[in-house]
Amino acid sequence: MTGAASATPQLGAPGFVTAVEKALTEFFAAKRTTVEPLGLPFVESAEALELFVLRGGKRTRPAFAWTGWLGAGGDPDAPEAAAVLSACAALELVQACALIHDDIIDSSRTRRRFPTVHVDFEERHRERAWAGDSAHFGTSVAILIGDLALAWADDMVHASGLDDAAISRFAPVWALMRTEVLGGQLLDINGEAGGDDSVEAALRINRYKTAAYTVERPLHLGAAIADADAGLFAAYREFGTDIGIAFQLRDDLLGVFGDPAVTGKPSGDDLREGKRTVLLAEALRRADATDPAAAKLLRTSIGTDLSADDVERLRAVLTELGAVDEVESRIADLTERGLAAIETSTATQSAKQSLRAMALAATRRTA
Repeated sequence: MTGAASATPQLGAPGFVTAVEKALTEFFAAKRTTVEPLGLPFVESAEALELFVLRGGKRTRPAFAWTGWLGAGGDPDAPEAAAVLSACAALELVQACALIHDDIIDSSRTRRRFPTVHVDFEERHRERAWAGDSAHFGTSVAILIGDLALAWADDMVHASGLDDAAISRFAPVWALMRTEVLGGQLLDINGEAGGDDSVEAALRINRYKTAAYTVERPLHLGAAIADADAGLFAAYREFGTDIGIAFQLRDDLLGVFGDPAVTGKPSGDDLREGKRTVLLAEALRRADATDPAAAKLLRTSIGTDLSADDVERLRAVLTELGAVDEVESRIADLTERGLAAIETSTATQSAKQSLRAMALAATRRTA
């Protein structure tokens, strides 16, 4: 394989992103002959999914999977490299399913500065003056589009061109990843509803909803294709868990303090949604011990329709309690541990360098 995808990628590197998006575009094009006989509603839904997937993103999960393969000795110039890249790109369809459903669960109205899928179809229903409730229609269609993304992720893997032996090694890791991300999402929903404020619960959600699915399992998928040994799988697990959790902790900070012009989502959304993040859990732990008034303010404010002033006040409380500094410290410690694990592994030197750069990009990002 030649071109930008032949080298170990950096997160968001234009050449690698282009290679992944080319594989996705070709997959969507191949699906059109299946979609069109089903009629206009399905055509519109498939087009909405394609637009959603191709609209932007760093292609983080395919990058980790591709680097996992390279690190285990995969040859980017080998005949099977294009098939490997296509299988790695299928992770973007799993991600699309997660994001589309997440936006419904979180009642989010925008994603990357565009209407979320359920809002898009709600607006289409309203503009066409169709019967029934527009919001319910939008949600119903978006659920099915998310399901379609997950189903098509499997289709893309099986259409990638990987040989049967590689598919048989790939499949168990793929199955674990899908189960873990769904389990993490259920833990998240139950944590919000049940009001579990503990740091331990928040870290458990991060472990399965984000870390395994964003870094660890993609690395394992690449390693499985390359038939890596158990030692490299273990190193990828340690690196992936630590960097994946640090990635989510950075996301938690951005969900409260991020610039909407950069993140593409309204500032303070995590507070309005009542997300049980490590940031919030750490603030509550400290407030319960030293500042009952701050603890009461946090518990009665999160999950409500907060104004910009309310968000600013809560930001100040989180900062004053030392929760922000604590999360930053956790990110630094996890990153250092993850980098140490990969440095002592049997991954190729070029993959080690790439994973180090990817880890730092993932944990220091602003969007």
